[in-house]
Amino acid sequence: MTKPEISWSDFEKIDIRVGTIISVDDFEKARNPSYQLEIDFGDLGIRKSSAQITALYSKEDLIGKQILAVVNFPKKQIANFFSECLVLGVYGENKSEVTLLRPSLPVKNGLEIG
Repeated sequence: MTKPEISWSDFEKIDIRVGTIISVDDFEKARNPSYQLEIDFGDLGIRKSSAQITALYSKEDLIGKQILAVVNFPKKQIANFFSECLVLGVYGENKSEVTLLRPSLPVKNGLEIG
């Protein structure tokens, strides 16, 4: 099932940027298995995110990986943690396996997706 159609101006409101994961910690207080990430977005600075990506990625695999994230959502409190961006990924069949969306070649942190 598809979601409702949006306008081009709706899409333009979403700020999706490239960032590099610089630290990863287990998020033990989350309801579902998750990591706490710190992501370098270049001129936008370092942002934190909670991500349910433990099924396919180890902490060691994530350090230095570039990812795509929405950076203009308001902060969201998850347990005792404030998530400052939404890391993007593709849900697997059962939604517990998430494959990260990433640039196919290295690019500068903070570049915008369009």
